[in-house]
Amino acid sequence: MTMSATADEKLLRALTALLGQKGIVTPDEIAERVALTDAASPGQGARMVARAWVDPAYRALMLADGTRAAETLGIPMRGAPPLGVLENTAGLHHLVVCTLCSCYPRAVLGYPPFWFKSAAYRARAVRDPRGLLAEFGTVLPDHVRVRVVDSTADYRWMVLPLRPPETAGWDEARLAGLVREGDMIGVTQVAC
Repeated sequence: MTMSATADEKLLRALTALLGQKGIVTPDEIAERVALTDAASPGQGARMVARAWVDPAYRALMLADGTRAAETLGIPMRGAPPLGVLENTAGLHHLVVCTLCSCYPRAVLGYPPFWFKSAAYRARAVRDPRGLLAEFGTVLPDHVRVRVVDSTADYRWMVLPLRPPETAGWDEARLAGLVREGDMIGVTQVAC
């Protein structure tokens, strides 16, 4: 262990103790939040997408209040910024970016992929979204409008991708297995 790691650990312990002394948060609450964040994964968001594809009432809730929709499926959102959900359609494709840093809906998608935080991704998403999408293998017809949406510290976004038509009759678990992290950021489209 390096000396700076030891100093960082001491600082973290001191900060945690101070927060507890002030009655702001307990060490158990911090440990719970860390465990919830570590347990989050794109599978959480995929469950939400699959439910929205088979349940119109849930889809409406998800589009109106992503935070409540997540909590309905047992995904803890306490302490997280509000979650907005953007629906892709036959004529509109959403691409999520955080232009300032790496604001990401971790509660429903887990930790962001390394490229999401890169300056190159952030700049290209705004400057040349179709070119960026093509690099991910997503080539959209000319009539499809691309809308770039900025995730911020105050509001996080995820995408409700289009359901592939060949999945009619599939159950939620099978549908959730199709949905990838990139589909919920908008860099890819769900494929069978």
